Amino acid sequence: MANLPKIALGAWAWGNDGTFGNNLTAESLKPIFDTAMENELNLWDTAYAYGMGTSEKVLAGFLEGLPRESYLISDKFTPQCADASSASAMKDMIEMQLGLMDLDRFDVYWIHNVSGAPKWTEELAKYFEGKDNVPLLGVSNHNLSEIKQANEILKAHGLKLSAVQNHYSLINRSSEDSGILDYCKENDITFFSYMVLEQGALSGKYDTKHPMPEGSARAEIYNPVLDKLEILNEELKKLADKYGVGMAQIPVAWAIAKETLPIIGVTKENQVLDAVKAANITLTDEEVSSIEKVADSLELNVIRFWEKEMK
Repeated sequence: MANLPKIALGAWAWGNDGTFGNNLTAESLKPIFDTAMENELNLWDTAYAYGMGTSEKVLAGFLEGLPRESYLISDKFTPQCADASSASAMKDMIEMQLGLMDLDRFDVYWIHNVSGAPKWTEELAKYFEGKDNVPLLGVSNHNLSEIKQANEILKAHGLKLSAVQNHYSLINRSSEDSGILDYCKENDITFFSYMVLEQGALSGKYDTKHPMPEGSARAEIYNPVLDKLEILNEELKKLADKYGVGMAQIPVAWAIAKETLPIIGVTKENQVLDAVKAANITLTDEEVSSIEKVADSLELNVIRFWEKEMK
């Protein structure tokens, strides 16, 4: 398959499930898609769970008529969306999603979370065993022992684990501390990092004078620690000024410097253009170490309700 770009673009919000409190339309999202493709950011991350097929259908509309080799699609098997009582649940989900998107294959396909994961990884392996055009097979929100288990299950069917996707940022390096990043490097597994901006907390948009909107889940997590985040954001601003970019580009550039592939959710064209800028920044080892030292000194815990310790 084609080489992966430095950044994947996430279509989570395209599912219009209310997470971001806005009502996005295909008409408003099309320029975002076009801008990304023009800038060679052609890896799109979606899931049936994002609006029960809404995100997939919107994305499919934009792909219509484009050469298949011009884009890459990352989709997911979400256990909570499958009929666990059906012997063909995996096959049914994959083929339903392919139908929704009018595709003959995915480029990356994930087990979305750890609910019944060994069973579903086994079913995934059985489905793709011996097939042509096997996508990169990945697991999301798994800890190190669960990742190793998934890899063993796939190997027993002549396949391999090729991708891992976890929450990873300057203030949540549990996937690094637990040895997951090292395991991925040793086993030729691409690590996809999501929430590298901590839902805007590391974007420079929020501080003690400008907190996140009350009542949102992210406000509950980040508003109480905005005083600490201001310390980190000061350091990020210094680097942003040095490289002539916005502050939000530095945590993304950091994730790339750590040899991960960040997934950036996009609902505005400027977010795509920001991602392009971030992909063109190469932080030095000293700069990476410096901002990590500040981040670590804050001793923040931003592990979310769907996560756990990664060891």
